[in-house]
Amino acid sequence: MYLFFGIFFLVLLFFFCLNYWRRKKIIKKICCMSTKEKCCLLDELLEPFGFCYVPSQDIFTSRIDAMQREFGYCALYDKAALSFHMVFDCLPVYFNYNGRTWLVELWKGQYGINTGGEIGIYYADRIIPESKWENTIFQCVEDEDMVGLSFNLFRKGMGIADVGGRHWWLTAFSVGRFSNPQDLYMRASVTFPHHEMAEAFAEGLVRSGYCPDDIGICHHTVTFSFARSFVRNGCLRRLHILLAQCANRFWCKIYLSVTRPFCLSLDKILYLYYYLPFIFRKTLRIKKYKKIKRKRR
Repeated sequence: MYLFFGIFFLVLLFFFCLNYWRRKKIIKKICCMSTKEKCCLLDELLEPFGFCYVPSQDIFTSRIDAMQREFGYCALYDKAALSFHMVFDCLPVYFNYNGRTWLVELWKGQYGINTGGEIGIYYADRIIPESKWENTIFQCVEDEDMVGLSFNLFRKGMGIADVGGRHWWLTAFSVGRFSNPQDLYMRASVTFPHHEMAEAFAEGLVRSGYCPDDIGICHHTVTFSFARSFVRNGCLRRLHILLAQCANRFWCKIYLSVTRPFCLSLDKILYLYYYLPFIFRKTLRIKKYKKIKRKRR
């Protein structure tokens, strides 16, 4: 019996030493890489997931050629997101323009171990009755229909991200940061190709619950803030959110503990890639629930 425990202890000690040596080797490897090398490697690793790294802000944002573009949008996605521990406020803004129903939607909240925000533009190729908006799968816009999107994301008054550009789905995610949706505040702007389209979008904001005085229109650009959701959750959903956020907070702490040799997300994510590849892949599947492909017409 004592011999068995002795052998068991030696095996544990061997694997502990092996793991310690492996961690030290990975840390040394990352520290020996230049910032440019690390950024290039990380962008290469992120490309299949549809994201790229922004070194100036230590955040991740979506690529124009992201694989998510092959999927449309439906209100069902937001309802299903909680099952994947995505807890966010969403603001869908529907409006009709030029023979189509358009949708601009904003999100802000906790995506697993990521705090982030999003804004995307989608369309249907015909006018959709209001009663069918939530059941319609909207298509991601093509290159010629992309608009100027930008937003600043704040957490309790502190800036997290400042992103912008001509896009169809603009995002910003800070890995390892925990937030409740009500802690986050977005200041967003959308620049449309025509003033009439901007006016139609502003009218959609009013239908969504905004006061006209809270919406700014300058030429083709509409500017507004997104601080709270206009949707009220039932008791069961609030309980589900509470449980999901407890799990998200726990995994954020685990992530920070495992990657504690480093400060920047650039180094932390590369460390996960070398040390725990499965966790690396799990961390970057931010929009996993989008599984319904759009129908090209």
